[in-house]
Amino acid sequence: MIDAHCHFWRLNHNDCTWPPPALTAIHRDFLPDDWQREADAVGVDTAIAVQSQPSDRDTEWLLQLARDDMRIAGVVGWVDLAARNAPNRIAALARNPKLRGLRPMLQDLPDDWFLQPAVAPATEAMVAHGLCFDALVRPRHLPRLLRFVERHPALRIVIDHAAKPDIAGRMLRPWRARIAALAEFPSVTCKLSGLATEAAEAWRPDDLRPYIEHLLTTFGPDRLLWGSDWPVVNLAADYSRWFGLVHDLTHLQGDTRAALFGGNAVRVYGIQE
Repeated sequence: MIDAHCHFWRLNHNDCTWPPPALTAIHRDFLPDDWQREADAVGVDTAIAVQSQPSDRDTEWLLQLARDDMRIAGVVGWVDLAARNAPNRIAALARNPKLRGLRPMLQDLPDDWFLQPAVAPATEAMVAHGLCFDALVRPRHLPRLLRFVERHPALRIVIDHAAKPDIAGRMLRPWRARIAALAEFPSVTCKLSGLATEAAEAWRPDDLRPYIEHLLTTFGPDRLLWGSDWPVVNLAADYSRWFGLVHDLTHLQGDTRAALFGGNAVRVYGIQE
């Protein structure tokens, strides 16, 4: 089984400035051995390491971490996609077989940031090198993301954390229709990750149920990827609780369960088994 979304960081190293001290549950170093202690409890043995800092140094450190560690099947790094040298930077990084995607941190950027002409050359470079585009977006970005998908039909896009719907506010609209529109495109997949941290503090499984069921209906079990979002998940739950909740609410068995909890990540990210 593969955890399609986890993070590693060392505070005050490799440009690591997040999380802040106020997030006491996750304000310390988190490394692969820490992850393995959590993942072993549910039978997960492989991970996709996703950048947490908008930094070249962070990406280079993750790739170095992954180089000789078989637990890390791939890395989703960061590049300033609007920079003039972005295509060359992408080409250089893509020589490392562990680099499987890139993630601009869109959640805090303007809705149309990724539609600007300056980003197009980097996007085409990602297609040329077989890299996924991890879309860390919020519901307000989804109409523009739809246009982005239409412009780049050959680009594999993975929506992180289901676009962070407002679960705490019980807001299904307009997220529900917008995410369904994106699910119409076979190049788009979605991660079942990060939803607990969007719920109210004393959340219950039923609070998340309509969101997870909608994602299963629209994307189907062959285009959803389970991810822990560890260690950020510790702000709202823990590794085992999140794994068990997704297992219980999706009601999948056999091949479809295996796809959600690993097979889809292998296919989407092009992981060499």
